[in-house]
Amino acid sequence: MAGKTPKVSTKGAGKVAGKKTEVKPASAAPVLLSGGNPQIAKGDGDAPVQAYIAAMPGWKRDLGRRLDAVIVRALPTVRKAVKWNSPFYGVDGEGWFLSFHCFAKYVKVAFFRGAQLSPVPPGTSKQKDVRYLDIYEDDVFDEAQFAAWVKQASRLPGERM
Repeated sequence: MAGKTPKVSTKGAGKVAGKKTEVKPASAAPVLLSGGNPQIAKGDGDAPVQAYIAAMPGWKRDLGRRLDAVIVRALPTVRKAVKWNSPFYGVDGEGWFLSFHCFAKYVKVAFFRGAQLSPVPPGTSKQKDVRYLDIYEDDVFDEAQFAAWVKQASRLPGERM
């Protein structure tokens, strides 16, 4: 057998409970859900959030990096996780105060206690406390205002999810 590559059986590979499944290589591109939102396995910590940001399509990836950087500068001890295919940011023991999500033409930032921020973020919600900031490709992103909202939001009681 010297110099020969052994054969590896793939019989049964790609089957789960009698159904064929697609076997993807490890370097496969991330799955994008409707609107271009990355499908990232939920998990705690910076790594899943960075995986989400890396999978954001086009201009949204740079925006995701900026959002994450501003949040970390404003609150260096921020807790991070990916839940429901969205990055979440919070304070240990206090819950989550912010998340963001990709849509086809914009990124939606949710402040869970946004109605208590000053000034109140512009986007309303069916939930009385939640406010949104929708950021489109050609929008000017006001990092100073966003950082102020992050600092304020991090001091409010967070959501337990």
